[in-house]
This record gives sequence, structure tokens and C-alpha cells, in this order.
Amino acid sequence: MTPIKVISPVNGTVYAERVPLTPDEARAAVARARAAQKEWAARPLDERIALVRAGVAELIAMGARIAADLTGQMGRPIRFGKGEMGGVRDRADYMAGIAAETLAPKMVEDSDTFRRYIAREPLGVVFVIAPWNYPYLTAINTIIPALIAGNAVVLKHASQTLLAGEHLAQAFHAAGVPEDVFRNIVLDHATTEALIGERAFDFVNFTGSVAGGRAIERAAAGSFVPLGLELGGKDPGYVRADADLDAAVESLMDGAMFNSGQCCCGIERIYVHESLFDAFVEKAVTWVNALRLGDPNDESTTLGPMANIRFARTVREQIAEALAKGATPLIDPAHFPADDGGAYLAPQILVDVDHSMRVMTEESFGPVVGIMKVPDDDEALRLMNDSPYGLTASIWTRDSDKAAGIGARIETGTVFMNRADYLDPALCWSGCKDTGRGGSLSYLGYLSVTRPKSYHLKKA
Repeated sequence: MTPIKVISPVNGTVYAERVPLTPDEARAAVARARAAQKEWAARPLDERIALVRAGVAELIAMGARIAADLTGQMGRPIRFGKGEMGGVRDRADYMAGIAAETLAPKMVEDSDTFRRYIAREPLGVVFVIAPWNYPYLTAINTIIPALIAGNAVVLKHASQTLLAGEHLAQAFHAAGVPEDVFRNIVLDHATTEALIGERAFDFVNFTGSVAGGRAIERAAAGSFVPLGLELGGKDPGYVRADADLDAAVESLMDGAMFNSGQCCCGIERIYVHESLFDAFVEKAVTWVNALRLGDPNDESTTLGPMANIRFARTVREQIAEALAKGATPLIDPAHFPADDGGAYLAPQILVDVDHSMRVMTEESFGPVVGIMKVPDDDEALRLMNDSPYGLTASIWTRDSDKAAGIGARIETGTVFMNRADYLDPALCWSGCKDTGRGGSLSYLGYLSVTRPKSYHLKKA
């Protein structure tokens, strides 16, 4: 098998290298997971919860090592490297806390004659295909409820962040979760698709591109295996006339630029009421010019390289196309001398943009945002919905009733008011249109990794 190499965007060197399993080795690993799952599911729920909590604690204790490897693998500035662990803890705590109530049988009748109830059973072996941009947070969304519910989990991490999968497995095994119950494996695309097509798994959760999601669906066609797919996004922000301008600039620009714009729910387009447009744009430019692009191992760096040169190339192409169609750039690349034409990419704000430009309609996943002036809510709604994606939308207003009313008309999975680029574990993480299907976290996250089983017991 051809080795998979992690090319560091920091300096272009090979950061790690792993040989993927052969198809037979992969089938054997999955078979061991399936054999171990029954015993795991038979353990008391409290015991499974305790072991999963311990695994999360072990992972958090590895924070310094994880931060260094995140910087090396995908270029996240070291100053932000441990930040993901806070989200891991919060999501794990919430999901563990609601497990007993969510998984408890729902009693319909318990009389002298009948006992009727609906139980939840684990699906079996859950396959998690995790992305590189938030390699722990996105993976944990499914791993935690799947293990607690009694499933075995097989994890395949993105080739850009292979070490994240190893760290997750090391932490959970150190806590006492059996190795065959939670197994990290390295696979190539062909073997991945073959296993899915053979119905090796009972649930497949994939976070990645639309093209990747289509490949997963093709592989699973006819198998009836349920899929959870979180795919592309082009998340909008809308600043109404009554918004807190400074707060809107701070949150929306952070949502657009953090992690070099490589966030699933990052802000990629902004619509601003005409009365605030000039002031918003002026403040946004000041905010972006305060960023520091450079070596992510330097504690003063706030913007690192993109994870791969080809990702940066896509963003550069979108910007160039927009400029050719009349867009105006507001950030001088010379202000960011670390821009090397490769993975290190200067951030950009574009105005005079419209929806004929890919930068306003196709996923950029980089440090660029287009800002458009709008006259009213209706025009903002039309533009926000003029997208093949629907993950989140951020509305900035002092009127919560208006926000809820606008949100009801937006084709999206999550509506934010006065915040952005955030995931609340108590709410279902979901999307619509080409963003995918299924949902994770909240009590609904447990329903994705279990199946209902009905009991109709006649006593006499």
C-alpha cells in the first residue's frame, strides 16, 4: 500500500507518514470491532459513561502535544492549539449528562394486562470519517454518543491530520475503553468505499466536501446503511440597521478569519443594511489589518497558513475571478509580507461583489469574505437563501422577535442571533440542501446512533 504522507503547510516537509491497511487487514479490524461491541453494549450505562469521560480527560491532558501536532499538521497558530479541547470537554459533558434520560425506554403502558414500551438499541459498528479542520471537535460529536450508547466505533481520520486519530485512540484506550471497541485505522479511499459498500458498518458519519459526500452515498447505495453527512457551507451574516455595530464586526470578522477561514460554520459572506454599510466596512478593514500572518509556531501569530497549498489556490482563484468581474479589494497584500503565494495567504475583504461571483456562492474555506449592501430584510433574505448550502446563518439585531421571524425564513440548519461560528451541544447540529443530512449532538445525536425497538408484552 502507498504510504499516506502529512505534508506540513508550515514548511512543506513531511510531518508524518503512515501505511494504510490493506482491504483484508481493514476487514479484520472491523470484524474485531463487531465482535467486541456486544460485550461493550452489555456493560451498564454508567460504566460506559465513566469510561468515556475518563477518555476525554486523558485527551485533554495531552493538550500541549495536541497543540504542537495541530500546528505541524494543518498550520493552526500554536496560541490557539489547545482551544479545541475546551469544546471537546463541553460537548462530552453535555452528551454524557443527557444519556440516561435520552436512552431510557419510553413507557407507553405498564398495567396488569400489558407492558408496552420503546427502547433504544445501539446500531452496532459506527464508522466516523473525520475532517482535518477541527479534527477533535468534529470527531467527538459522533464518537461520544456512539460509545455511550453501546456502539463500537471505527475512526478514519483525514490524511492531513492522521495523528489526531492516533491521539484519540491513545486517550480512550488509556482510560480503559477496549481497543477493539474504539479503533483508529488508516485507510485509502478505495478501501473505505469498499467497506461501506460491503455493509461493514451500521452507521457512517462523514464530515467533508460535497464531492466526498457524494462518493460516500454512491458507495453505500443499496446497502440501506444510514448516513450522517455534514458537507459544504457558505454561511451568511446579516447586520440589520439596529445592530450593535462593534459587536457585529468583532464576531463576524472573527468568524470569517479564525483558523484561516477553515471553519465548517465560518462566515463567508456578509450582508449589511445600507445605513451601517460604510461604518461596518471601515471597522472590518481595521480589524483584519490587525491580524498577523506568519509562522504558526510563533505565539504572536494570529493567522497561520492554510492547511494545504491547493486550498489556498482555490481561494486565490476565487478572489482573482471576483476582481476581474468588478469586485474591489480592501486589504493590501503588502500589509501581510508573509504571503508567499503558497499556503501562506493574506486575508482579504471584497466589496462591490454580487452573486455572479464564485466567492459569494461557492465555498471558499479560506480567509476571504465578501460584503454587500442591502436595503432591507427581504433583500437580505433573498441573498442568504441564494445558495446551494444551508448550515448556519448569523443575524445581528437588538430585536429577538425579528431575528426569530427572519430565521424562520432562512434555509439553514442553525440560526444565530448576535453570535456566529459556534456550536451549542444542547442544540442539534444539522444542515439542509447540499450541506448534507442527519444531525449530531443534542438528544437527537443519540437517535442517530441507536434504533428504536418496540416491546409489546401481554401479561395475561
